[in-house]
Amino acid sequence: MSETTQTKETVGSFTMKVLNGSATAIIVSLLPSAILSTFLTPFAGSNAIVANLLHSVTVFQYFFAVICGFSTAKQFNLGYTEAACVGGAAFLGSGCVTAVTTTVKGVTTTSFQLAGMGDVINTMLTAAVAVLFIKWVGNRFGSLGIVFFPILAGTGVGFLGSLTKPYVSLVTTAIGDVINTFTKLAPYPMCILIAMSFAIIIVTPLSTVAISVAIGLAGMGSAAAGFGLASTAAFLFWATMKVDKPGVQVAIFLGAIKMMMPNFLRYPVIGIPIALTAAISTLSVPILGMQGTPASGGFGLIGAVSPLAAYNAGFHNVLVLVIVWVVVPFAVGYLMKKIFVDWTKICKPEYFISPAH
Repeated sequence: MSETTQTKETVGSFTMKVLNGSATAIIVSLLPSAILSTFLTPFAGSNAIVANLLHSVTVFQYFFAVICGFSTAKQFNLGYTEAACVGGAAFLGSGCVTAVTTTVKGVTTTSFQLAGMGDVINTMLTAAVAVLFIKWVGNRFGSLGIVFFPILAGTGVGFLGSLTKPYVSLVTTAIGDVINTFTKLAPYPMCILIAMSFAIIIVTPLSTVAISVAIGLAGMGSAAAGFGLASTAAFLFWATMKVDKPGVQVAIFLGAIKMMMPNFLRYPVIGIPIALTAAISTLSVPILGMQGTPASGGFGLIGAVSPLAAYNAGFHNVLVLVIVWVVVPFAVGYLMKKIFVDWTKICKPEYFISPAH
């Protein structure tokens, strides 16, 4: 068993590692289903192989909790035994498995069923507590760690997480319900606010995917979040064109928007044209009634996940989808670049020189 590396953590650094580990897990577990399900579903009824593949990508996302715990543990450079224990604890704390008790002719049996991904926030909290416990214990167990870590950090912390899960779920569900309700009652201002928020979040250390899934952002709120990401990519595509290598624009278009995070943290003013691009572009959502899911809200144009979610929700006009998801954001982004970079000089060209330049 690898020794646990003892490093001094601040609250901020600890939180960011938990968020980064969770974000990695969400992307890894959800992306295959989000992309492939769109193409496989029409053929699943007539082709057994396709149907089995569809089942595989669907089941794969249910392993989010285990992946979350493991990837979070590796953020802290824990050994593989400790990381496996954190993964097990997160799995128990997620609540993704439910016990079903049946009684037939006086004989009671208990079976276990997968119930989706579980509660994302409680999964993150359980993983964080398991990491804290392991870091606190350190090497006190010595060679007996292989015995005590699975019992205490794995099942012990996981059991505590299962106790908090119902209460954490009440909070996260309430937040998602409030946002989704407000989006229906006041679609235009809420869609604009959500799009602007996600446009800024994507150039910070926070994960848009984790936030969208954690609060259950759905319907027009999810689509607006996707537009926020698409708009950020569109504006940065134009803003970096003359100051960066061509590979930077390609990377941004393909989804590597966070590579511009240092630029935003150093020059926050670039958030103004980013937010305005999102605010204008997302008007297509309430006008056309675009929809999305919690899993699609944090992706945007990455893998075409958000547009595909709108298509799956019933918007089958492909030409219009291309126009509103690609043409409109890039047109607005180009206009914002001209206004803020070329004409008013509020944002200087050197603000957009990528660290990868």
